[in-house]
Amino acid sequence: QVQLVESGGGSVQAGGSLSLSCAASRRTFGNSAMGWFRQAPGKEREFVAAISWSGDSANYADSVKGRFTISRDAPKNVVYLQMNSLKPEDTAVYYCATADRRSLVAGDANYWGQGTQVTVSS
Repeated sequence: QVQLVESGGGSVQAGGSLSLSCAASRRTFGNSAMGWFRQAPGKEREFVAAISWSGDSANYADSVKGRFTISRDAPKNVVYLQMNSLKPEDTAVYYCATADRRSLVAGDANYWGQGTQVTVSS
C-alpha cells in the first residue's frame, strides 16, 4: 500500500501562480512514476502531468504545457507541480497519483491522493 499526501492549492486570480506538493509513503515496483490529475465540477478526471522516477522524463497535457512544471525529489518520494499563468479553466480538484509512467499518461493509476482544491478567479 502507498499513501499519498498532498499539500498546497488554494485560491488565486487569473495569471497568478500556485504550487502543489505530494509526498508518497514509499516507492514500490510498478509505482515509480508520479503524476497529477484534476477533476473540474461536472467533468471527468483528466491527466495533467507525470514524471519518471529519475525525473529526467516528463509528460504534460496539452492544456498545461508551457505553464505547469512537474518535478520531484526522488530520495524523499515527493513530487511537485508548479502552476504559472493560471486560468479560470484550471479550477479543479487536483489529485496526486502513482503508477508506471505509461499508465499515468493513459489516465490510470494504482494509488491516489485525497485531492486538493485549486480555484482560479477571473
